[in-house]
Amino acid sequence: MDADTDTDTATSAAHAQQEPFRPHRVVVLALDGALPFELGIPHRIFGRPKDAQGRHLYEVVTCSVRPPGPVETDADFAIQVGHGPEALATADTVVVPASYELGPVFEQGVLTDDLAAALAHIRPGTRLTSICTGVYVLAAAGYLDGRPATTHWADAARFQALFPKIEVDPDVLFIDDGDVLTSAGVAAGIDLCLHIVRRDHGTAIANDVARRTVVPPHRDGGQAQYIHRPVPDPQQASTTTARAWALGRLHEPIQLRDMADQESMSVRTFTRRFREEVGVSPGQWLTQQRVERARHLLESTDLSVDQVARDAGFGTAQSMRQHLQTALGVTPTSYRRTFRAGSRDDAPDRPWAHGGR
Repeated sequence: MDADTDTDTATSAAHAQQEPFRPHRVVVLALDGALPFELGIPHRIFGRPKDAQGRHLYEVVTCSVRPPGPVETDADFAIQVGHGPEALATADTVVVPASYELGPVFEQGVLTDDLAAALAHIRPGTRLTSICTGVYVLAAAGYLDGRPATTHWADAARFQALFPKIEVDPDVLFIDDGDVLTSAGVAAGIDLCLHIVRRDHGTAIANDVARRTVVPPHRDGGQAQYIHRPVPDPQQASTTTARAWALGRLHEPIQLRDMADQESMSVRTFTRRFREEVGVSPGQWLTQQRVERARHLLESTDLSVDQVARDAGFGTAQSMRQHLQTALGVTPTSYRRTFRAGSRDDAPDRPWAHGGR
């Protein structure tokens, strides 16, 4: 071993000693009137991921705006919270779940004194996220001015009227605007937390968390599919067979007529029924699936970019590059470099809305 190699080894070892492993700290803000289901989502999703050495990649703690003690929920029980607002100063990511007792935050768009004092602990550069009406807290604090955001579809119009400086999109499941992320109601909080794991550590780890939680790793469409028809009419035909058929042939050219034929429908009827069930058009859905397929292959294989493009159904590397740039804001090569290296700091940082129109 030559002197240069010895020096490099020593430098690497010293660097490793200087920066010991530390899990990403997620602090969940429990407000009075919290919904227990949504309050528990961050713990369930972020409490699962581990690295190759079996170390937890996230540390999740819950805090209140008051000193440690009980916090009332919207159920018939309170929860005992072990941390006060000072915990927010230690957060790498802050999650604000929904609450039904936001008072002036919900009614007037202004923070209470104790909530303002609590949020003042958050360090600059901390990633901020909300689940459902937790977005009111981020909005009242001014974090969302001039930025895109979403919330539960039933509350979107009121939220927009109260906060006109915010670009509210009521159709998506969540929006990733880099350091601030917002989600729609209830289960969309799971979608958002899985997205964060995927963004931080890649598809394989996020999919493993989804499997262990027994939820889909990636839901199609947006909130539109839940507004008028939460459950498709059982008397009407579904588009499930066509979607399953297409997923098995993403590497092939797929025409709308081909998908409609799987359900024995006219193209017009199929397109309408597809949008009702999924929330997006068949073409948009196919592109989403191909982007997901490309992401998986870029992360988990050594296939060339050209081969990934063919296997994902984009045909050419140029076509795939354009679609990934639109969906993720990065090139295929950059995406592969980020997630094969497993570096969160290099992860794509741009507005990212999932489940669009």
